[in-house]
Amino acid sequence: MLVGIAWALGAPPGGGAGGGGGGVLGSLMLPIAIFVIFYFLLIRPQQKSQKKHKELLSNLKKGDQVITSGGIYGTIAKLRGDVVLLQIADQVKIRVARSAISSSFGSQALSDDNGDDKD
Repeated sequence: MLVGIAWALGAPPGGGAGGGGGGVLGSLMLPIAIFVIFYFLLIRPQQKSQKKHKELLSNLKKGDQVITSGGIYGTIAKLRGDVVLLQIADQVKIRVARSAISSSFGSQALSDDNGDDKD
């Protein structure tokens, strides 16, 4: 019954305001544009970061200085599969998962700490 009244009043068949419409292509442009923006701003940088971290983990070797995801600084004493033995102080070694290593650093990172922090 409402359809009959809308037709009688001359309303467009879609029931909308009667704009240009644009068809299927027009209705797909906005979601496609949003996906492209998300890809270049979120997905692609995350993939690059994951690839870089994977390369870091595969290139670890004895003597590398690393930081764990928990914030522990140490030097790799031994690598065995997915387990890394870190020396964090004189005669103090801990086992961590290889995946828990977040980054590596040079010896300069610890030697530059001379106490002149500027807050």
